[in-house]
Amino acid sequence: MITARLRMLAVPILSAGLLLAGRAEAAPPAGEEVAAVMRRATTFMVEKVSTNGGYVWSYLPDLSRRWGEMEAKPTMAWVQAPGTPEMGQIFLDAYHATGDQYYYQAAEKAAAALVWGQHPTGGWNYVIDFAGEASLRDWYETVGRNGWRLEEFQHYYGNATFDDHGTIESGKFLLRLYLEKRDPKYRPALDKAVSFVLDSQYPNGGWPQRWPHTHEFQKKGKPDYTGYVTFNDEVHAENMEFLLMVYQTLGDARVLEPLDRAMDLVLVTQWGQPTPGWSLQYTPDLQPAGARTYEPRSIATHTTAANLKLLMDFYELTGETRFLARVPEAIDWLEKVVAPPATHTKDGRTHFTHMEVGTNRPLFVRRRGSNVENGEYYVDYDATGKMAERRVDTVGLRARYERLRATPPEEASRNSPLKSPATAPLPRFVVTGDIVGSDLNTDTTARRAHDASRAEALVAGLNAEGYWPTELRTTSNPYAGIGPAQPPAGFTDRGQVGDHTDTSPYTLPKGPMGISTGTYIRNMSMLIQYLEQAR
Repeated sequence: MITARLRMLAVPILSAGLLLAGRAEAAPPAGEEVAAVMRRATTFMVEKVSTNGGYVWSYLPDLSRRWGEMEAKPTMAWVQAPGTPEMGQIFLDAYHATGDQYYYQAAEKAAAALVWGQHPTGGWNYVIDFAGEASLRDWYETVGRNGWRLEEFQHYYGNATFDDHGTIESGKFLLRLYLEKRDPKYRPALDKAVSFVLDSQYPNGGWPQRWPHTHEFQKKGKPDYTGYVTFNDEVHAENMEFLLMVYQTLGDARVLEPLDRAMDLVLVTQWGQPTPGWSLQYTPDLQPAGARTYEPRSIATHTTAANLKLLMDFYELTGETRFLARVPEAIDWLEKVVAPPATHTKDGRTHFTHMEVGTNRPLFVRRRGSNVENGEYYVDYDATGKMAERRVDTVGLRARYERLRATPPEEASRNSPLKSPATAPLPRFVVTGDIVGSDLNTDTTARRAHDASRAEALVAGLNAEGYWPTELRTTSNPYAGIGPAQPPAGFTDRGQVGDHTDTSPYTLPKGPMGISTGTYIRNMSMLIQYLEQAR
């Protein structure tokens, strides 16, 4: 889930080739040495980098500038991954791997930051500002307002969001921390988070992007979209996963009826022919809708693939064949709208993101101008110079469907958590397995040599200050005031960022070395895996 985001944030400092080079004669690092490096790296993050237990994504070495999805104030913490909830999760992974109470205490500090920033209704905004409401509003009116490409930050709603998993990842972390020792001090915040998911669900089974509804904010004349039923950024899937976790671990039967409604909604929002897929979001009467000005009303190919996976998950949860009934229809549609061969990548066939409802014509999002003041996004049908945006594994989707279609309902749902009243523990490691995965083949000797080489490089790579230096290629223009009403003379749009007043993040060809929570999480995961394999 968070692997892709971690990979976007920083250039890896170690490669598999470098790790394996020259390792034939070297002895693997001792477990005590690895544990000491993990502790030193964590001490630096907790005691030098964090703000009241919270974290953003990346920092210059002197902490003079720092970024989450946008540039942050020193008083801020980021809730989106790989921010504060994921740091709390890796601390708990390290606690399980080492038994060192320092990691549990670090997780408690991250939890305290999240509890401080929890909205009274139980959810979370993208960011927390420990300097208070006035400081947060100031950030939204300056840095946030001028991020041309990030419209979700251009207006302060004062409520909470499901976007980018922030609320759900916070809830999952608090659930895990509570279950660790059943410390009652975490139960109120956890209960509020569960109630937020339950209370914000619409009668039709869907969830809005933001809740509770506060007031409308129109952008370029388009209606406020934050109250629409939302599939974008896995809102629906993540909310359901969290409720399932609550049922599995706490036995809270309140979540069962909301889960039923959520499953039904995926069925009823599948559009009809000739575009039998799903939109990113829907109006209250369940019509496909646009959202941000660069998200047109469309049937989205990647959302369709994600919801097909959900329907097949639902069959394995319930054994009800109705969830498979229209799956082949949507797979056939995805096959039909594959992008032209000239746009395919070395990894396989690709799809354009947005398909016009009812016509199957691809929609292409473009922009003109140079900043929030004079710029705008628009949509046309011209594919000139436009590459495909998504890779959808239709072969894998069809193979899974055929396998499930041939599996009797009682067999398919045999291990469903919905069919077992007994509570089940969470996995021992939550972040580590997601990030590390299988880097080599299944050959045990090669894998162990690779992991030992990687661990040795990570031990050697921690600098004197206590962090793994990472090239920070993502940066942004500092806030420079309101942009000009016309693009500057000679301005050329680079796509990610406009003129000097645009505070949107963008990628540098080469960036400065700095501190990255994504790198810390990934490297700690690798070292935790090494310790586990060495047992």
